[in-house]
Parts: sequence; structure tokens; C-alpha cells
Amino acid sequence: MSNRVRDGENPSAEPAEDPHDTGSTPKKHGPLARLGLWATAHGKMVAAVWILLVVGLGIFAPFVEKNLSGAGWQAEGSDSVAARELAVEHFGGQASSAIQVVLASEQPLTEGDGPRILAEVTEKLQADDRISEIVAPMPGATLSPDGKTGVVLAGAGADTNDMVRAATDLTPALQELSTETITVAPTGASVLWSDFNSANLSAMLKSEMISWPVTLGILVLAFGALVAAGLPLLLTLAGLIASAGVLVLLNELMPVSIWAMNFAMMFALALGIDYALFLVVRFRAARMGQKLSMRDSIAQTMDTAGKAILLSGVTVLISLSAVMLVPSPAFRSMAGGIMISVVFVLAATLTLLPLVLAKLDNRINKFALPWSKAGEHRSPGFERWAQRLWRQPLRWGGAALVILVALAIPLVGLTTAMPSIKVLPEDSSARVGYDYVQAGLGEGAPGMLSIVVPTDEVAATEQVLKAEPGIAAAMPAMEPTDGVDLRMIQAVPTVDPSDPALAQTVENLRADLPDGALVGGAAVENLDLKAQLDTSTPIVIAVVMVLGFLLLLVALQAPLISLLGTLVSLLSTAAAFGVARLIFQDGIGASFFGFESQGFLDAWAPVFFFAMIFAIAMDYTVFLLASAKEHWEKEGTAKAAMVGAVAHSGRVIFAAGGVMVAVFFTFALSGPLPPKEMGIILGVAVLLDAFLVRLVLLPVILRLTGKAAWASPKWLQKILPKISFAHD
Repeated sequence: MSNRVRDGENPSAEPAEDPHDTGSTPKKHGPLARLGLWATAHGKMVAAVWILLVVGLGIFAPFVEKNLSGAGWQAEGSDSVAARELAVEHFGGQASSAIQVVLASEQPLTEGDGPRILAEVTEKLQADDRISEIVAPMPGATLSPDGKTGVVLAGAGADTNDMVRAATDLTPALQELSTETITVAPTGASVLWSDFNSANLSAMLKSEMISWPVTLGILVLAFGALVAAGLPLLLTLAGLIASAGVLVLLNELMPVSIWAMNFAMMFALALGIDYALFLVVRFRAARMGQKLSMRDSIAQTMDTAGKAILLSGVTVLISLSAVMLVPSPAFRSMAGGIMISVVFVLAATLTLLPLVLAKLDNRINKFALPWSKAGEHRSPGFERWAQRLWRQPLRWGGAALVILVALAIPLVGLTTAMPSIKVLPEDSSARVGYDYVQAGLGEGAPGMLSIVVPTDEVAATEQVLKAEPGIAAAMPAMEPTDGVDLRMIQAVPTVDPSDPALAQTVENLRADLPDGALVGGAAVENLDLKAQLDTSTPIVIAVVMVLGFLLLLVALQAPLISLLGTLVSLLSTAAAFGVARLIFQDGIGASFFGFESQGFLDAWAPVFFFAMIFAIAMDYTVFLLASAKEHWEKEGTAKAAMVGAVAHSGRVIFAAGGVMVAVFFTFALSGPLPPKEMGIILGVAVLLDAFLVRLVLLPVILRLTGKAAWASPKWLQKILPKISFAHD
């Protein structure tokens, strides 16, 4: 039989080989090659461990949506959080996490069905042990002047996460009390998060239904064979099931945001496909292209692609770990959730995938497309593209740079704020109740402030509230339920809770109120979190950049290209946020994407999405530069490094980028606003980064810097660990 596989011929005709066969002269293998060979030699044990992990943790996975919560969006240690905790402990739970049950009637609530509905609402609330003190509608405070709109305040008797669950349980039963003349609509922060979770779950399921078939289609085109294309999806699914189970168990120890699973689902799918794609392509090239023995194929694949994947995974974990610097439970659990999913996907790629490849061998090419070339690693098309970039670097590099800078220009006018009620569908209970409260009690009524003060400062506090133009009304001071020397005054602002003017009102109050006064409320908690994000964002960005550079430096042993490879990631990030400003702040394309513009970008987006975009960008950077370093080590010329890198990794980056763009944009098609922001911003970032930065700009940089890209001072070589991407 010929040693070459002709185009269109099925290489599965080659007899399968024992993965334990040494093949040729034993070679010295690196740690990852030894890991891959160990996994294939101990296949039953590796398979058993993964089956136990997936099945054992998968038992808990179905409870992820029920157990995790949307709460935790707060700045730990802030005055607003302290005010909420005091309100829960001493004032019957009349805090930001309380449930507000709105009754909107065609006639005064004292007439017709009003008294009966009010009694039934109170009865249902009293039956839930998570509800503390219940306060009926009060004239001048929670009852409209015409008596047709009233709010029953159901105090929080549990933590914020349990109150979201309480809202989920109580809202349907309370809504069922509505009649033809009276609408019952629970609202408030806890109901908002409950409604958002429900809308988000529906959107995620719809997006998953779209993204998986689209992803499989792209992978079939990339691999040229159905079996090979299915491997990344199966491995990613295993990682996701295990991750979901871990998050449910982790939630028993500390609150975990439901967003942790949402982000983990999206990120693990994208990265898992990236890693499997890179590994499978390299294996097929070694086994079917170079005709190496199974043992040598696994070893070469793990020593080259496996090493790049491990470096990429560590880079992703480091980037996301920087988000932990933001002192907010929601941010930390989201970053933690993604990191857990990345660890599982990385572990599956480096242990389970080599075993599967060894077992399938040539059967990986079953159901191949007619034009499939399983053993082709070096892409002729991308080699021609690299040669063109080498000949005309300024033309192509300049064009890419101009596009990226032009898209980044709108970033200058970007404004951010915490999400408004517009993130919810118009028919959601929280939004319906919000609109009734605003119509009946005033523009600022949904954003009532809670001011906790020492008893002897009540008079002074009331004077400040009367003098503050941003306050429409203030209720009489509430006495504590346990006799503590504190009082709480609830005040109604003059503006909507999402109006930027509220920030100035809160700032004025904090400056003028007596010492010891704490200003809280759901809207103030949002303002405090935004202030914390504004402070933390530059720190997170700096830490991510520095750690990313150091990791590349250790891997590549070359300061110049490590620095430039890190810095160009900022271009795609800036361009993505420039596009985000046009879409989400200016509302361009809002009707097409199906959302109502808030007039700003959600404040959590810059810090969190920067970490995610940078992690993805460094993923492609590692793939490209690891391949370039491999060719530099083998051939020692700048042209061989640049052309070889694009020729060998370009097709993988192109296919992986296409998969990521498809995955992210499917999440932008449905559901509430935040997932749309996530999908569009990440989708645009990957589109620009994979196709303009990694396949144009970075190769041009390699061309222009030449040998200097790989230069390293002797003192640096002495302190860095020896890492090579070439396989002997």
C-alpha cells in the first residue's frame, strides 16, 4: 500500500494500530506527551474517572437553574449594603430585597374587590416563612392620592438569594389573584431578578437550540468528517455537565449567581471547540499525513498542540481570575463559574481526547466529505495568504489597523450605568408593577431610598431631606422591631431610578446628612456598585495585561513579540466596545436585534467583557505564536516562522473563530438585554480579533520585526524555564 493517501481516498482503509506500539525508535517526550501516552495506556481508568465525574456531577446539573440565583450584584462593604443589612435585621426586612406587591384598580382599593384582594395577598405572603413584616398600603407613601394604586410591602426575612427564590415561588400565585378590575403585579429588586432569570433561561435554551446545529455544521466543514466534527461537541458537553454539577454543590457553601452558568455555558462551548479543533487537526496530520505510529502521533500532538492548549487555558484562567478583584459576589461567582468550566474542558481535552483519538484512529474520518483531506495540516490557501502578507505587509497591515481604529473611535463617547427596568420584557411582573407604581405614585417611587440614622439624628435628617431638591417626599421615621437605637426614613426621589440625576441626589445626601447616617435602597446599591466598577476596571485591565504578557514571555522566551502580542489584543477590544456604543447606547440596530435602548451600556460590561475578550484573544495569540515559535526553533528564519505559523494554524484559527462568532451571535438573537450585549460584544470582538488581528496584523508584526521578534537577552534566558514547541 502506498505511504501517501490520495485525495478523496478514505484513510480508514489503513489497519488500526495498537496505541501501545512504540512504532519506531523510542523518543524523549515532554510532560504533555507523556500525559497523552499515559492516558492511552490506562484507557479504562481514564474513561471510568470521566464517566464517574460526568454521571456523579451530572446528577446535580438539572438543579442548576433552580438553585442558583441572580442576586449578588452589590459592592461589598458599601454604605448601601450596610443599610440593607440593618433594615433586614431591625426594621422588619423593609429593605431593597423586599417584595413589593402592587395592586392597581379601576376604583379606589377600599371599594369593590379591593379589600378582599388585599386580604388574600396578605394571607399568601404570611404563609411564606421567607417573608418578614408585611406593611399595608399607606396614604401619602405607598398609596396613590386617588387610592387606586397601592403597594403591599413584604419585608425580606431571608438573604438576597433566598428572596429571589421567594419571588419566583410567590409571583405566579399572587398574579392569579388579579380580577377584571384589579391587577396584582409583584415588583422590586427580588422580583426583577426572578423575572430576569426566567426570561434568561428561555433565551439561553432557544440560543442553544440554534447554536449547536450551526456549530456542528461549521465543524463538519472544518474537519471534513462528521465523526471528527462531533468530538468537540461531546467533550464540551461532558465539561459543561460536570461544571453545572460543581456549581450546584458550590452554591451550598457560598451564593453562586445564575449568570455563572450562563457565561460558563457560552464560554466552555467556544473554548472547548477551539481546543479540540486544534488537537484533532494536529493528530490527523501526524497520523494520516506523516504516517507516524499511533504512539508517536499522540506524543507529537500533545507536545505541540497540547502545549499550546495548556498555555491558552492557563492564560484564560489568569485573565478571568483578575475579575475576582471586583468586590462583588456576582462578579466573583461569574468568573469562578467560567474558570471551573474551563478547567473541566481543559482536563477533558488533555486526557480524554487523546484516549478517544487513539481508540477511533482512522475511524475519526468516517462519513467524510468528498473533498476532505484528513492528513493535511499545512493549508495551501493560508500559505499563499501568508506569502502575500510577507510581500505587502504595510498594505494589508495598514488596512486592518485603519478598520480597527475607525471602529474604536466611538468608544470615546461611551457611557455606562447599571441596568434599568428596560432589561425585562414589557409583560414581566416586575416591569408591569414598576410602571403602575410610577404612574400612581410618582416618577421616583420605584427607587425609594432607605436612610438609617441614629435616633437622636432623626430631626436633622428630616431637615436635610426637606431641603434636598432631588427628594419628592419622605415618610415618617420607622421604629425598629427590636428596640435598637436606630430609625429608618424612606424617601422618594424626584427622578426615575435609572436617571443619572439620582447619583447627584445621593451624593448630596451623603455629604449633608449627619454622621452615622447610611443611605441605601436598590437604586443606591446600583450606584455604589457602578462606583466600585469604575474604580476596579482600570485595575483589572492592568492586571490582566501584565499577567498575560508575563505568561507569553515565559512561553515564548521573547520579550518583543510577547509585548506586541499582548498589546494588539487591545485593538479588537476597543473596536468591539466602539461598536457596542453605537448599538446599545445610540440604539443603531436596536429594532433588528429586538431590544429597547437604555441610552447607555450596562456598567458591568467593560470590566467583565474585557477579561473575556482578552482571554479569547490570547487564545488565538497562543495558537499562532506557538506555531511561529515551533517553526523558528526548527528553521531559524523570520519568514519560515511567520509563513509557517499562518499556514499551519490559520485554518484552525479561521474555523475556531467562525464557531465562536456563531455561538456568540446566537445568544444575541433572543431574550433580555444583557445576554444580547454579551453575544454582540463578544461576537464582534472575536470576528475582529480572529480575522483582522491574528490573521493579518500579528503576522505583519512578525514580518516587520523579523529576527528581533525572537531575540532574548541572556540574563532573561537564565531565569526563565526552558520551554520548546518543537517536537524532536
